Amino acid sequence: MIMGNRNVRDAPGTFARARAWQAGRVPTGRRTTRRGPRSAQLAVTAVVLTVTIAVAGCSSSGPRDNETPPTTTTTASLTTVATPGSTSLALGSATPGTFTVGPGASTPTTPIPTTPSTPAPLTPAQARCTAVVMASLSPTERAGQVLMVGVPAGSATSVTKTVTGYAVGGIFLRGRSTISASSLRQQLAAVQAASRRTTGVALHVAVDQEGGKVQTLSGKGFVALPTARTQGSWTTSALRARITASAKALRAAGITVNLAPVADTVAVADIPRNPPIGKVAREYGHTPSAVAADVTTVVAASRAAGLGTAAKHFPGLGRVRANTDYSSSAVDAVTTAKDPNLAPFAAAVTAGTPMVMIASARYPRLDSQRIAAFSPAIVTTLLRGTMKFPGVAISDDLGAAKALAAVPVGTRAAAFIGAGGDLVLTVRADQAPAMRKALLAQAARSASFTRRLDQAAGRVVASKVAAGLVSCTPAQLAGATD
Repeated sequence: MIMGNRNVRDAPGTFARARAWQAGRVPTGRRTTRRGPRSAQLAVTAVVLTVTIAVAGCSSSGPRDNETPPTTTTTASLTTVATPGSTSLALGSATPGTFTVGPGASTPTTPIPTTPSTPAPLTPAQARCTAVVMASLSPTERAGQVLMVGVPAGSATSVTKTVTGYAVGGIFLRGRSTISASSLRQQLAAVQAASRRTTGVALHVAVDQEGGKVQTLSGKGFVALPTARTQGSWTTSALRARITASAKALRAAGITVNLAPVADTVAVADIPRNPPIGKVAREYGHTPSAVAADVTTVVAASRAAGLGTAAKHFPGLGRVRANTDYSSSAVDAVTTAKDPNLAPFAAAVTAGTPMVMIASARYPRLDSQRIAAFSPAIVTTLLRGTMKFPGVAISDDLGAAKALAAVPVGTRAAAFIGAGGDLVLTVRADQAPAMRKALLAQAARSASFTRRLDQAAGRVVASKVAAGLVSCTPAQLAGATD
């Protein structure tokens, strides 16, 4: 049951400090950090394309080994997937159902910071290269670019057939592995070569390397990290140094995106009743300002090391009483569009995170009909509009999570893209065919969805160009227009 909004208010002056992000500093009372550089938006080719100018990144946390499944879970079927705004999705329906939630509570109405940082802008050559790549991709290949599929962390090459057969845009290393950094790099090089032969476009390679129990790679050459809660007790310089070392090791092994940092705030009293975050110490702190300061440091340090990030799980899992990996009853009946706990996500945007991960929980005060991943009100209006996020919106796992069990596989992908998302994450590679088929079928029915799909693919491609994963020859650039 969702309890009232207690223990979620920060100390006096939180939002005065939060607004200072926009002036360039993040005072926390504990330490001070600097925000990252700024980015820009860019229209590329005939596709309506908003470019995130940053080192590419993504994120996720589906039912992959983050924590032990609970012995008992409260389940409820999902309500019918509603039509996301102007895309006019004819997606079919899921099994109707209802949820029982506890009483809500009022929340502070102080606005969250909404001025985005814009990481370093794309150069004219990068913008032209993005246009060249998008023009070279067929509609089917564009549909593939918005999919990221799971593969066992120690055997990346096992997904090669999926990569070549469905032209997916990325892979996610799931589970836990003691493979060495050098061995993983060799495997990933082979998979990347297969992707380039297929579409000419490299893959995003994502991993969960938060620390503590959520640490996929522990073999030789990788940096061990304690839980985020422990990291949150360090000084800024210590946190920056450890994250820098870890990010450099991941990037050297061929990883392009760490599905971190967790930007969820868990109040002290909520720790024992918050399965996905609090019970496994995945939060950096217990107030929005403390979490925001550490998220800023992690994003900036990772980007400086050449590794993309994905702040998760928007708009926050710190108040839910169930884990979406194992239950369809994860509901936050408190969060509003002006909630203080959104501040760490705003800080991540300000710091230039190239990706933000969307949760699969329900937020009835933001959207009474849909889970966050299927909600235009949350993905487009709140994240894109209010928070001015220009980058890649990636889903939490839409493949094996119990929260999506009542929704047909293909519908999950189309609903997320239709809501404004860009990169569909599924831990199950065998779902790529159904997801791509559904995306193409919906595009055939709707011109507006076709534009939305092209925009999503464009954001993914642009993030790869910005990260140096895709390059163009001088001849190609000479024939392209900005």
